[in-house]
Amino acid sequence: MRSLFRAWVLAGPLIAAAPLAAQDDTTFSAEDVFALEYADDPRISPDGRTVLFVRRSNDIMSDRTEGAIWMVPVVGGEPRLVVDGASHAEWSPDGRRIVYSGRDSNDRAAIYTRWMDSGQVQQVASLDSGASSLAWSPDGQWIAFTSNVDAERKPLAKMPKKPEGAKWSAAVKVIDHAQFRRDGRGFLDPAFRHVFVVPANGGTPRKLTQGDFDHEGPLSWSRDGRSIYFSANRNEGWELQTVESDIYTVDVGRGALSQFTSGSGAEGNPQVSPDGGRVAFVCMPNVKRPVWQIDVCVKNADGSGARNLTQSLDREVGDIRWGGNRAIYFTFEDRGEKKIGRVSLDGRVTTVAEGLGGTTLGRPYTSGTYDVAANGTLAWTAGTSQRPADLAVRSGNRSRQLTALNEDLLAHRTLGEVHEITYNSSFDGTEIQGWYVTPPGFDPGKKYPLILEIHGGPHAAYGPHFSAEVQRYAAEGYVVFYDNHRGSTSYGEDFALLLEHKYSSEEDAADHMSGVDAMIAKGFIDEDNLFVTGGSAGGIATAYLVGLTDRFNAAVAAKPVINWLSKTLTADSYIFQTYHQFPALPWEDPMHYWKRSPLSLVGNVTTPTMLLTGEEDHRTPITESEQFYQALKLRGVDTMLIRVPGSSHGIASRPSRLIAKTENILAWFDRYRTDKDESDDSDAKGESGVTADEVSTP
Repeated sequence: MRSLFRAWVLAGPLIAAAPLAAQDDTTFSAEDVFALEYADDPRISPDGRTVLFVRRSNDIMSDRTEGAIWMVPVVGGEPRLVVDGASHAEWSPDGRRIVYSGRDSNDRAAIYTRWMDSGQVQQVASLDSGASSLAWSPDGQWIAFTSNVDAERKPLAKMPKKPEGAKWSAAVKVIDHAQFRRDGRGFLDPAFRHVFVVPANGGTPRKLTQGDFDHEGPLSWSRDGRSIYFSANRNEGWELQTVESDIYTVDVGRGALSQFTSGSGAEGNPQVSPDGGRVAFVCMPNVKRPVWQIDVCVKNADGSGARNLTQSLDREVGDIRWGGNRAIYFTFEDRGEKKIGRVSLDGRVTTVAEGLGGTTLGRPYTSGTYDVAANGTLAWTAGTSQRPADLAVRSGNRSRQLTALNEDLLAHRTLGEVHEITYNSSFDGTEIQGWYVTPPGFDPGKKYPLILEIHGGPHAAYGPHFSAEVQRYAAEGYVVFYDNHRGSTSYGEDFALLLEHKYSSEEDAADHMSGVDAMIAKGFIDEDNLFVTGGSAGGIATAYLVGLTDRFNAAVAAKPVINWLSKTLTADSYIFQTYHQFPALPWEDPMHYWKRSPLSLVGNVTTPTMLLTGEEDHRTPITESEQFYQALKLRGVDTMLIRVPGSSHGIASRPSRLIAKTENILAWFDRYRTDKDESDDSDAKGESGVTADEVSTP
């Protein structure tokens, strides 16, 4: 997992790495992406004294983000590597062992346990498919998990016998299921997720659930160890249902199922209270809207006394955990930041920790994970605008940061500074929150080019968080502005619904352009050098925006939707989007789909626009980008199509692809900057040193 840029050392109570070799440039460079690390997925030991966490780092040789499990005392001290090459672990109830998944010597999926006193590792089971949702039984004798099982499928037609030695084409593949393709996996062979148990000391896994349904974790054992709670949609016609699932229990001995919830909508993430008397879960309605409320609900273990505990909180909750028997902890997002909340059984909600983040390196999305111990100790991933996530804890009234994963690099870099801005949209006066990042060495008396960077979703949120992509733009002298336009999450349901049935539109475009005007009003933006980019829903907004205005020198639409009529029936998200995002099916109201499509405005576009999409993207297929590219070519508008080989929708999921994305965007924008010195040859070569004719991905 080691990058060639670093060798790890442990310094006092914080993890740090050996310093990099001296560099001429002290700003954030493309190569620095490989040296970034972050903490993730903390787990506090049952005695509340030790935290396991996943240390994620980028390997320059494998071009992968890899994980390793580390441990550190809650009171601070020397962190230690526990397991390399693993990305999740769970403590046994007595704290003597951990369980994690990995690969065996034959490269098969496997489950392992490790004794924490001796370091002895035992292989518990080998599997045909990967294991997830690992959960110890209360007595520590069993491990439950979920894993995929291939469904039986017979060929439709009977083929004649092939002569011996004949070389025929591969057999056809018959598709008859609704969910037949998924981004990142391609065409799917039918398989269903099932619940298994295996002896913690090793043995043969036993499948507990049956039927052609997906049975989802997380898993939670009853306190007597006789049954396991999980969520599933076992309804007839489940494939075409979107927000629908119930909580079930399965008897570990007999395999008998019992349905625990039956509400309309989705119930999931079951968590049995420490005393076994109650079950908490997240609950949400099945409504024909693009966003909806997600709450903490609770029922007595006997099925009585169902209650919604967070009706008063106008935010979506997630990642629930019991803190003792009388309160439930959860995460929620508020105005671009992720926080930890606590709700008592009488519905009193309090915020107990803030500052979660830093587990997404590319763009400044809200993120972060946490854990809570029985004694109330909290551990979470703490990110800032200047650093990816480190591990933080709070025990009693004292909080402390236990790691410093990026000081070896970022303490020697001058980063762009993040500032908050609020303004009113010209469309209807709605207040919009945003942030702008000033470049290193910023002088408010000078003029700087501006990049508007638009988040995806569109029902998602940016915040004041570290972003490798934004820091690269700032390092090249741009002020970077991003906002949480109408439709963004973390501002309540009403704000998110302002974009219902109208993405993209003149309304969110007004939010963005009002922000650009607010930035110009500050006096340090060169309004003759404005640029715009965004990915996914941000790519849609970018392509739509250049059809409404010619104020931008250049644009880059990354993995956009260009034509909603073609996208909804060629992408993996078609069932969800046609039901939740649009008022009718494409053939029932084609003009609505067309009005929301950037292609409908392509006749107005004069802005040089680059398209950038993964060749294996099944969420916003590359055929969408090709439509806009070809239309702009036909109109004589400067354009370029960047194809990312082997990439699905997550075009920045590998370090080199993140670099390729930012450097190609910078090279495209550099072509159209008018503030360059005449002696600078940057019209032909961008700051990244990539010639315009060489713009490509690895």
